[in-house]
Amino acid sequence: MNQFPTQLKKLRKSTNTTQDDLATKLFVSRQAISKWEAGDSTPDLTNLIKLTDIFNVGLDTLVFGAKPEEKVDSTEFVFDPKHNRYVRKLGKMNIWDFLAGYWWAILLIVFVIGFFSAF
Repeated sequence: MNQFPTQLKKLRKSTNTTQDDLATKLFVSRQAISKWEAGDSTPDLTNLIKLTDIFNVGLDTLVFGAKPEEKVDSTEFVFDPKHNRYVRKLGKMNIWDFLAGYWWAILLIVFVIGFFSAF
């Protein structure tokens, strides 16, 4: 969550909201907001959801800094927080994904066919 403090501060400043105003909306202290922006602590899930409502952004944008205008087909892709990017869900594979993942199997099949056709 190392991008969260930067995102929170950027979103707060873009809406001209002070730490006091934000603290009042979330029913926390101004020091709590300051610690979140400094990266010394993180808000709980309830406050994260409230922050997404206050700034009208998605959780991906708030926590990971994903661009809000990115439209991702959630039936085909899922967010991988370990690599901080969207990856294709398993089971939704096209021919190019298959060839990229199983090139060795295709070579094996070609070799076996070539071997038996020599007889």
